[in-house]
Amino acid sequence: MLAIRLVTGPDRLDTLVLPVRPGGPADGDAPAELVPTPSALPDDVLAEAAALIPAARLTGRPGEAREHLRPTRTPQRLLLLGVGDGDEAGWRTAGAALARAARAEARLVVALPEDAPAAVRGLAEGLLLGSYRFRLTEAGEAPALRDVDLLVADVEAYRPVLEVARTTAEMTRLARDLTNMPSSVKDPEWFAAQVEAAVSGTPDLHLRVREPDELATEGFGGILAVGNGSASGPRLVELDWRPADARTHVVLVGKGITFDTGGISIKPRDAMKLMRKDMAGAAAVVAATLGAAALKLPVRVTTLTPLAENMVSGSAFRPGDIIRHYGGLTSESTNSDAEGRLVLADALAYAVAELRPDLLVDLATLTGANAVALGKRTGALYSDNDELAEQLLTAIAAAGESAWRMPLPADYVEHLGSELADLHSSPSAGAGSVTAALFLREFTGDLRDRWVHVDMSAPSWADGDAAELTKGATGWGVRGLLRWLATLT
Repeated sequence: MLAIRLVTGPDRLDTLVLPVRPGGPADGDAPAELVPTPSALPDDVLAEAAALIPAARLTGRPGEAREHLRPTRTPQRLLLLGVGDGDEAGWRTAGAALARAARAEARLVVALPEDAPAAVRGLAEGLLLGSYRFRLTEAGEAPALRDVDLLVADVEAYRPVLEVARTTAEMTRLARDLTNMPSSVKDPEWFAAQVEAAVSGTPDLHLRVREPDELATEGFGGILAVGNGSASGPRLVELDWRPADARTHVVLVGKGITFDTGGISIKPRDAMKLMRKDMAGAAAVVAATLGAAALKLPVRVTTLTPLAENMVSGSAFRPGDIIRHYGGLTSESTNSDAEGRLVLADALAYAVAELRPDLLVDLATLTGANAVALGKRTGALYSDNDELAEQLLTAIAAAGESAWRMPLPADYVEHLGSELADLHSSPSAGAGSVTAALFLREFTGDLRDRWVHVDMSAPSWADGDAAELTKGATGWGVRGLLRWLATLT
């Protein structure tokens, strides 16, 4: 991962990056201009850069990059980088573009403006996320870029900002790693072991992993039903960040289906190709909890990740089976490919009955309907609590992620009726993402008005590079959750 330093003056100046912004309103024709920086840079370099802007027809839009070579002078290369209006989102996009444009450089020096919190955080996150790559082979050329120095007026003033950015990016990268890992390696036991390794030695972090026998004894019928078809037994990971000064307790629940064939209701081939990503919700909430611990946020965070493989075998649960969930509620499932809500139901019911938190949030790659309704980059957020929903939406947007609040219409509740059980978990009527959310709500008990569900199936995966996203797992949810948890102090 890139090493990013804050410095007041460069000790070596091979490649200098200068930020460029639009020179006037978006609909105007004023030329772009250099962003003023407090660093004492040579006047001739700044004059040369200013002259290059109109010649290169730069607009200053975020992520725009132009390189200028100066072989016999110092610096040898100038890189002009568009940062837009200078907000954090613009700097984040610029950082990701810089990581790609300068991947052949070993070291960069970036001049930042005088008032630089947004620049430091956005640029650092963009650099660290835009340079992410996941490979299980040594073949292929790795980026040369290793060191980036950020020129600022006061190193100590921005050190905490950089630390938050670095931790946020590291945890997002961890969630991407977990999600990208092929399911030939990643089964429930493997995932639980990764959490155990990450927790090791961290004060105030507590871990409990329930194995199949314990799940059966305690009545986690949904997790067991989904996991019974696999040779790799299910798990329930309970990770607890418990700082002494916490005044608020949040439970995060993440769907952890390490591979989803659809079970007996088997998926088509193309729909199954990327089902290693069906545990992206679990990866996000685990990474967010580890991030809260790393940043020492004064909020208690308990994460529950029900882990299972939904496989086809003689012991797989059948369409039409009645499942008894934790706490006693029963559900009828006529579609074994609607398995995520079954494991989440157990975890939610356990959280309400045993953990009794102040707030309850679940993230899940739950339905294909999410992408149908909102496209590839936006999660569907459900809640009966207007204030809580708005707080989460604000944090998600500030972090550079996207979610849209969806309704929980009362007239859809009738679709959950079953002649055999308390609930029908996979009704054929109604909007798929909405009925899934309504089913989960039935397991929130007294926390119904303090619960949020996010269906993040679509934004959990990127089909190509875009700003700070790289092709593959996005780690969606980590950044938004960390922003939100930081407000609960």
